[in-house]
Amino acid sequence: MEVRYEEVSSMKQGRYVMMDGSPCEIVGLDWSAPGKHGHAKYRLTAMDMITGSKKMGIFTSHDKIEVPIIEKKNAQVLNLIGEDKAQIMDLETYENLEADIPAELKGQVQPNYGVVYWDLGAKKVIKQIRSKE
Repeated sequence: MEVRYEEVSSMKQGRYVMMDGSPCEIVGLDWSAPGKHGHAKYRLTAMDMITGSKKMGIFTSHDKIEVPIIEKKNAQVLNLIGEDKAQIMDLETYENLEADIPAELKGQVQPNYGVVYWDLGAKKVIKQIRSKE
C-alpha cells in the first residue's frame, strides 16, 4: 500500500492514517497546548479499517505520520463466498479478487452487482453498491 507523510497537526476527524501498519480512520482527536519547554501533544484515536479495533497514539504537533493512499475501484460481483466474502472482478484490469463484505452491506450484495471496493493492500473491502444488474 502506498503512503505519504503529513504532519499530525494537519489531521482531522474522518481522515485516514496508518497505525501499527494498518489503515485506520481517525474517530477522535485531542490536543494539549505546549508547555514552557515542550511541544503541543496530539492524541489520536483511530478505528482499524480491517479488524475494527480501536487504536490510540500520542504525537507531538510536528511529528510526521503515514497517510495511506486508498485506491477506490469499480468491480462486478462474480460469486458470494459465505456471508462476509465475495469474489469480484476488477472492471479495469479484469483481475479476479476476493473482497470482504462489511456488516452494513451483508445481505445486499448479490452476483452480477456493480460495486466500489477499496484496495487496502493485502485486503480488499466492498464499500458501496453501484448498480444492480
